[in-house]
Amino acid sequence: MYLEMKNIYKTFDGFHASNDVNFSVEKGDLAALLGPSGSGKTTILRMIAGLDTPDSGDIIINNVRVNSLPGSKRGIGFVFQNYALFRYMTVADNIAFGLEVQKKSKAEIKNRVDELLELISMKDLGKRYPHQLSGGQRQRVAFARALAPNPLLLLLDEPFAAIDAKVRRELRTWLKDMIEQVGITSIFVTHDQEEAMEVADTIIVTNQGCVEQIGTPEEICFHPQTDFVAEFIDASRYKMMTLQ
Repeated sequence: MYLEMKNIYKTFDGFHASNDVNFSVEKGDLAALLGPSGSGKTTILRMIAGLDTPDSGDIIINNVRVNSLPGSKRGIGFVFQNYALFRYMTVADNIAFGLEVQKKSKAEIKNRVDELLELISMKDLGKRYPHQLSGGQRQRVAFARALAPNPLLLLLDEPFAAIDAKVRRELRTWLKDMIEQVGITSIFVTHDQEEAMEVADTIIVTNQGCVEQIGTPEEICFHPQTDFVAEFIDASRYKMMTLQ
């Protein structure tokens, strides 16, 4: 397994944000952390990223225990819900930021930026600024910036939440295609059942700090293992959607 979370506990002022969390993600998979608000999914993502530290348990990435490593040393690419682009930098400069931190040569940076602009279908927009882009375009730039340093793992925190419904549906398909093309192991947080079903290879359902069930979209939808999963996924509604 490429990512492993083993017996993870995390409390905040007595609240169990993660209560014996165990799951693993295979190399190249796109996994969804799915659950209602307050279920612990964002806490899990932040611990993987090194933004929070578990009280106990092990986080293993590519066979390395990373608990004691700062986030900057874990090889993590992070896409935030609100894009978090630098307003006064061009698209190209935003994408190049992580490479400059790594002190790559100008030639390496230019080649990588050009490659990523091509990947996100924005090769003619490198000189634009974030305010000149649509929401969907800004999210693509955020995706490219996270990929630029060639991370081991890509984390996405509700990446479609700030985008209107029509564009969100288009970006779901685009994101899945891009991650398959790049081949990077990825985890995204969502509370949207349909989004998880459409995009993820594996779904990790969270509830009250615990993992309720792990499986493929089909397994989660048609074979819920707990009452919570059955109610939250609402399998009968999803079955009707797939038959339309």
